[in-house]
Amino acid sequence: MHCSATHAGKDFHAADIDRWHREKGWKRIGYHFVVDLDGLIETGRPVEMIGAHCIGHNKQSIGVCYIGGLDAAGRPTDTRTDAQCVALRCLLRSLVEKYHCPVYGHRDFSNKRCPCFDARAEYADLYQNILDEQRREINEVFGHSE
Repeated sequence: MHCSATHAGKDFHAADIDRWHREKGWKRIGYHFVVDLDGLIETGRPVEMIGAHCIGHNKQSIGVCYIGGLDAAGRPTDTRTDAQCVALRCLLRSLVEKYHCPVYGHRDFSNKRCPCFDARAEYADLYQNILDEQRREINEVFGHSE
């Protein structure tokens, strides 16, 4: 989970991030998904392609970025709109269910504030729900009760 490190309310899109990343010499946008201020989920690079968003973790992760992350003075701040919060939870739920993986913030792997909130704690319930469902299925198969 990432933020674009842009000021609150500034309307940027995946095409902007793609341009910024290409200006750095990258082949294309490093994130797989970008969530705009209005909650629109844009596709960045295909999930089949290794991302370029978290050194040492790109091969085994999917990069999701929300637009924002800085207040008016440029300080790291959780600037997610209500629409972004809803869209992120839906997108992340879908990814967790499909790939059976927990959600981490960029800050969990580097000395950064990104995504300006504790994504691991906020979305822990999504992964826990998968684990609980797997436990129920295993118990049913082996006739165990919880």
